[in-house]
Amino acid sequence: TGYSVFSRNRMFGNMIGKGYTVKSAMMEMNMVAEGYYATKSAKILNDKNIKKTRLPIIAAVYAILYDGKDAKTEFEKLTELLD
Repeated sequence: TGYSVFSRNRMFGNMIGKGYTVKSAMMEMNMVAEGYYATKSAKILNDKNIKKTRLPIIAAVYAILYDGKDAKTEFEKLTELLD
């Protein structure tokens, strides 16, 4: 459903990309964007993983959603890393 214009996760991501805070995006949507919580779960699971698999996309999204990092800056860093 991520490609649908009606997707809650897509709507949430677009709002974050436009500069909304997580709280303001959730309040305006008045719906649950499960990807927000899934991001935290994925990071926690990976942090507990002994092998510490590199998950740069999860790390970037987590930094934006939970650490308040700038979305544009994080995705520029991610693009450089993945090139």
